[in-house]
Order: sequence, then C-alpha cells, then structure tokens
Amino acid sequence: MLTAYFDRYATDYSAYKQGDWCYEDGCIYRGLTLLDIADPDGPWSDHLVRLVNAQIAPDGSLAGYTTDEFNIDNILSGRALMALHARTGDEKYRLAAERLALQLERHPRIPAGNYWHKLRYPHQVWLDGLYMGLPFQIEYGQAFDRPALIEDAIAQINSALDLLANPANGLYSHGYDDAREQQWADKTTGRSRDLWSRALGWLAMALVDIRELIGPQKSLEAGLEAKIADFAARMQNHQCEDGRWNQVTDMPDLKGNYAESSATAMLAYFYLAGARLGIAGIDAAVGRKALDGLLEHAMHKDASGRLVLDHIVHVAGLGGFEGQYRDGTAGYYVSEKIAADDSKGVGPLMMAVAETRRSEGEQGAIAKSA
Repeated sequence: MLTAYFDRYATDYSAYKQGDWCYEDGCIYRGLTLLDIADPDGPWSDHLVRLVNAQIAPDGSLAGYTTDEFNIDNILSGRALMALHARTGDEKYRLAAERLALQLERHPRIPAGNYWHKLRYPHQVWLDGLYMGLPFQIEYGQAFDRPALIEDAIAQINSALDLLANPANGLYSHGYDDAREQQWADKTTGRSRDLWSRALGWLAMALVDIRELIGPQKSLEAGLEAKIADFAARMQNHQCEDGRWNQVTDMPDLKGNYAESSATAMLAYFYLAGARLGIAGIDAAVGRKALDGLLEHAMHKDASGRLVLDHIVHVAGLGGFEGQYRDGTAGYYVSEKIAADDSKGVGPLMMAVAETRRSEGEQGAIAKSA
C-alpha cells in the first residue's frame, strides 16, 4: 500500500545532507505538504513538522544554510516554511522564509533578469532552478503583499522559456549559459545539447505550480497558458508505452537509455494537477498512465522485503562536479548512477498520488497495491 510506503519512508527518513538545509529534503517536504492537503487525517503533517523543525532554530536560522552561496536549490524547502507558517502562525517559519527571500533579493542575475543557478555556476539558467525558486517567490509575494515579486517570477519563467527553447524538438534544453563560456553550451545559442527528462520534470512542476498560484486569468495574460498546453502535448508524444519517460527524452533507441522514475513521477504530477486546474489540452489519463507505469514497473521489494521505488537517476547536472565535467550529452545522462528510493523520485511520487486524491475525491492510488 502506498500509504504505508510513504508513512514508512517519512518515518525512516534521514536528512539528505547530514541535516543541512537542501532541496533534496524539500522534495519530501513538498510531497508531505500535498499529501496532507489531500488526506488531512493522515500522518503527513506530523512528519512534516518533525522533519522541518529539526533544521530550524527559534530565530529562523537554518541548519547549514548560508545566503552567500547564492544557491537557488536552497529555496525549494522554503515552501514548507510558508505552509507551516500559514497553518501555525509560528514566527520561526516566517523568519526562516524571510532569510530565503533576502537571498533572492541579492541573488545574481543574468541581464535578461533570470537568477543564476548558483554562484559556482555563474551566468547560467537551468530548468531545475525554475522549480527551486520561482513558486516560493510567488507564495512569499502573495503572503506578504509583495506584488512585485510575483510579477518578477512570471517574467523570469517567460524569459527562461525563451532562452531555453529548442526549436529542433519544440522542448527545452537543460541549461543556458549567458556567457557562452561552458563547454556544454552552444557558442551561438548558449543552450546545452540533449534533453534530460528530469530537467523537463522540474520545469513541468514549476509551470503547473505557478499556474495554480497565479490563476487562469493571469496565466493567460502572461502568455503561460498556451505554453503550458504546448509543453504538455509535446511531452505526451514522448511517453513510453508503459507510461514512463526515458532518461534521455527523445532517444528511445539510445544504448543505455532507460525509463526513469523521478521524471515520470514529476510528469505524472504535472498532468494530474494540470487536469484538475482545467488547463486546456491536459489529460489526467496521461498522468494516471504514468503513475500506473511506476507502480507496475518501478516499485518492487528489495532484499529485505521493503517496498522501494527504483530506477531513479541519483544526480545529473552540467559543468564541473566532484572531479567530473558533465557535458550535457545523451551519453553523459545515461552514464549517471541509478538509485532506489531517492527523495527526488519519492517526493514527486507523493505529489502525484496526492493529486489522485484531490482530483478524484477517493482513495485513488494511495489505496492501490504496488
């Protein structure tokens, strides 16, 4: 049962980076937040409070967090702070969220206005960062009457879509280097080369969450509505017969390519949430097919008899990292380590399952045996 799986996962969960504030934990926090909305009688709120409180002090300081890294990834977990402050009124959550908002005020940008991905990755915009930073910025702007933050986030998502759009396939490249300095960046366009499905999954979740936050009219006025619908149609064309998406999105015959679970969970969430929101052209059946594909093909019992989610790429990125240069090619993406039960897969799976509850008003996939 996925309820038991998620409960056990959260009970046993150890902070991803030895307790330091990070986006990997934020994936689980977001999943628990949405499960709690869908299933308020479940254990999800208790898990969320316990895990977040272990990383936050009464003055709002966050374990291992420093603003001057200017790491956009560190913003994602702030969405849990916003949810907990709205629910409890506890000032420590507001103070912690304020620290993250102050980072964004000072965060370096490219001339087009987009945040750098990290200080260590200067002049670069990655699809990942759109999900890490922009929904939080909108939530913060809405909660504390800062409309300029909302408008800035909308401008950034539109700018990023323009910069990362790949006319060869109608989708979006993983990264863009405004300085054209990186080996992975095309010297003319600045874009990285091949499609990575988890990067597109981060984008998908950013789009649907921003759409939910700003509403249909503002989305239409900003030109996002049509872009979301077009993206949904194009990604549907790359869905495998079993419902999943491959690690390299558009190369099904590539040696070493495989159906990757985190991207599939993210896209399942995108289609299910998009259908609930009534976005034209988005079909919940695509999301249900993806979820069914994960349940049938990616969830199994390990050697100890515990249910796990498998086929999750552990990490992938662009540029230098731990002595390796990641060149953004298909061959690189399929070379990365594959893991089971990584938070980048389990968190989005929680989100997708929560959507089945919200959309159908019944147990949905939570009650389905894997």
